[in-house]
Amino acid sequence: MIRLNFHHLYYFWMVAKHGKLTDAAKSLRLSQSALSMQIKQLEQQLDHALFLRVGRQLKLTEVGRITFTYADEIFRKSEELQALLADGKLPDRQIIRIGGVSTLSRNFQEAFIRPLIDREDVHLMSHSGPLDDLLTRLGAHTLDIVLSNVAVQGDDERPLRCHRVARQPASIVGRPRNSALPFRFPEDLHNTPILLPGTHSEIRAGFDLICDQYDIRPKIAAEVDDMAMLRLLARDSQAYAVLPPVVVRDEIAEGALVEHAQLPGVFENFYAIHIKRNFGSPLIRDLLNRSSEQMLAPASDDASFPSGFSG
Repeated sequence: MIRLNFHHLYYFWMVAKHGKLTDAAKSLRLSQSALSMQIKQLEQQLDHALFLRVGRQLKLTEVGRITFTYADEIFRKSEELQALLADGKLPDRQIIRIGGVSTLSRNFQEAFIRPLIDREDVHLMSHSGPLDDLLTRLGAHTLDIVLSNVAVQGDDERPLRCHRVARQPASIVGRPRNSALPFRFPEDLHNTPILLPGTHSEIRAGFDLICDQYDIRPKIAAEVDDMAMLRLLARDSQAYAVLPPVVVRDEIAEGALVEHAQLPGVFENFYAIHIKRNFGSPLIRDLLNRSSEQMLAPASDDASFPSGFSG
């Protein structure tokens, strides 16, 4: 059996991590043609194509994903060996890389990763960005999991696994009312300035259906894609916001904001997206196996997390 050329494997690993031949060549200080030749030689040795070119992006084939899994293990072990020889000790820390869609509630993301924060054996890397960019990085195995409020479907080229890990009813949230009368749903929607998520949002679609049902033409103060911005506007303006309470959990607990009414049948869904791997992380498995209540719990409810959270 011919020995695997580890120089070629390393170049493949770098290209797979970058997702582009140009970026990998720049990082390796090689010409694109020389790097492309190294990849072709590895493909010839393995007798399988490792990449598919889609526009300017390189997508891993099924064999490419398997090869990357092994290459990632090999070169991370190489880094551990270097650290052991240099410092005299082995860095016993697992790297967990989690991406979060930039429009997703920061409170939910914090609750999702909270079991990892104080662990000395975990190096957590958190990234934020558009869903398409995060899925590209997930496909290149530079992320372990992506958190989203939008469901996605996998295919033969990109075998994504999308799990709904939590959901919460959407509500009308705003400052405490000066009037002694409570907010009346749906009557008060006619004359209350409303802050809404963007038109792509599941919550927005549900709110629009309610308005059609009750023949309401809401006074839209602003339409905001980013939940962090929606939270600030709800806190600092007189308008009421349509959002899941987890987004403004702290403000509700402090009394700065009030949940005036729940929107019947309207929910914010939270999804975890990953790719099935031969060597799945037990930490990722444990994060996904928690209940919806644990993923939406405030920080003070740490006792609700399993005491045997494994590593």
